Amino acid sequence: MDIKVRVWRQSGPSAGGKMVAYDVKGISPDASFLEMIDVLNETLILDGDDPIAFDHDCREGICGACSMVINGVAHGPEKATTTCQLHMRKFSDGDVIDVEPWRAAAFPVIKDLVVDRTAFDQIIQAGGYITVPTGTAPDAHATPVPKKDADMAFEAATCIGCGACVAACPNGSSMLFTAAKITHLGLMPQGQPERDSRVLDMLQAQDDAGFGGCTNAGECTTVCPKGIPLSLIGRLNSDYRKAITKR
Repeated sequence: MDIKVRVWRQSGPSAGGKMVAYDVKGISPDASFLEMIDVLNETLILDGDDPIAFDHDCREGICGACSMVINGVAHGPEKATTTCQLHMRKFSDGDVIDVEPWRAAAFPVIKDLVVDRTAFDQIIQAGGYITVPTGTAPDAHATPVPKKDADMAFEAATCIGCGACVAACPNGSSMLFTAAKITHLGLMPQGQPERDSRVLDMLQAQDDAGFGGCTNAGECTTVCPKGIPLSLIGRLNSDYRKAITKR
């Protein structure tokens, strides 16, 4: 495949950026999108140019590091798929592909396609944990958990913290991410001691980090590579109302 890739290039956080076009030739349809960027970077290095900076780690759709807006869609055109698991067969020979970083006030660009997602860490530090005594692991059947709660908690726990929900939201909100983390712990017996303080503190940290407010646009769940449902935001709101009433 021969394609044209228009990539956002920005040398640093305070520098101006622009879209730069590159021709990429002879790409296998079976190559992943990141492998295509690797090939382009090899060409740039051989030509003495600065390679494109982008986040990646496991390349298995697990870690959440890869973060690109491809043709206006976070992670690209294939639903429930991270950028690293997107393959070039989803595109056609001769296509022009636009590649940009996550766009959100809370995710400032570091360089090119790399953004600073420290804001997510701040939300987790505010309450994304449980208080348990140290020691050996308890027996699996020591604390019964209803099957329905276990399934919902597991669904919420599949969030990989990639930030696609923020990039897709017209308000730059992280409510789907925060809701997944709060729901995951709030459904478990071990998460009950901090249940009220968790939702209040994590939402406060979300606001302090500069994320926008949620207006239930639903774009977040559409691009989420793990299919986190919008209903978790409703559950978060319910927990918040109960917690604020008690406080």
